Amino acid sequence: MQTLDFAIVDSHIHQWDPYNTPHAASLAVKLLGKHPYLLDKMMRLVKPQELIDTVGLTKHVTTPYLPENYKQDAGHYLVDQIVHVEASWHDNKGKGVVGETKFIESLDFNAQKIKLGAIVGTADPCDSSFKKILKMHKQASPHFRGIRKMAAVHEDPKVHAWTNEPHLYTNKKFMKGFEALAQMNLSFDAWVYSDQIRDLTALARAFPETSIVLDHFGTPVGAFGAVGSHTGLTQTSRDNILFRWKDDLAELASCPNVYTKMSGLFMPVLGHQFHKEQRLASKQEIFDCAFPLISHALQCFGKYRVMFGSNFPMDSVSASLVNIIDAFSDAVASYDPDALTLVFQQNARQFYRL
Repeated sequence: MQTLDFAIVDSHIHQWDPYNTPHAASLAVKLLGKHPYLLDKMMRLVKPQELIDTVGLTKHVTTPYLPENYKQDAGHYLVDQIVHVEASWHDNKGKGVVGETKFIESLDFNAQKIKLGAIVGTADPCDSSFKKILKMHKQASPHFRGIRKMAAVHEDPKVHAWTNEPHLYTNKKFMKGFEALAQMNLSFDAWVYSDQIRDLTALARAFPETSIVLDHFGTPVGAFGAVGSHTGLTQTSRDNILFRWKDDLAELASCPNVYTKMSGLFMPVLGHQFHKEQRLASKQEIFDCAFPLISHALQCFGKYRVMFGSNFPMDSVSASLVNIIDAFSDAVASYDPDALTLVFQQNARQFYRL
């Protein structure tokens, strides 16, 4: 096992408080927060099954996740800075999204001896007020560095869609608004499922001056087991998912303005079943699952364009943060020991101008 003798930069965490901020579960937690069993039952009744299947367990979205929770999850690891990435702030119409940036800026990370390195908010490039909203984000926090607009939609209708537009990143209105990011020196976090990576490649080639990072290696849905109605049902179908993912990721990596995040590899939507077994993955299981993905990403992007992100608390449904860092650092070191500091610290600092 590797010993990281430097402070980590975690390029992808989420912070939320459904009790005190606009949140999809706010009403439910205020009514039933003291009764976890009933709260879980209610969430499963009112939320679509495909969303429940994607997150795995409801408690990961109904429980507040704040700096002290992240500090506890990090265990003995020294985390210098984190990057908060937008987390479906419920007041998501127009200027309402700026509230999330204000909320994150108000959190006391210093009390946990962790720095808030950057905030990735959200805004819709299709919105006629897009530029104004970006300016409001910048006014709300000196840590604001860019936006994420999720585009993850799968051809399997039982896999949760995170937007209404299957090919959002190639939408002409979206692309027109997208121009403002480069003009304002802001970055873009992209999240697609693996069968949409080609859409991001087209976007990156259309805007070579915009810094883009692909979250979660492009999430090869069903690569580790059955999900949805028909995805990843057989070993052959899982192999085909990974074959296409490998080809499309390599093509995306040919765009020099694109980075990728070694994150989100243990969300249930990839086909992991650990939450159904009511246990967390061991370090060895994490390594065995992640190494083929990590080694391919490093082969495609090189050691200067891959950055570590925990995706906590979302990945906590399948694995502990300590075990993830242990296994991911082993995987990176197995591929190239000289990449450790870059992947776990320097690349995120460079991309987000920390």
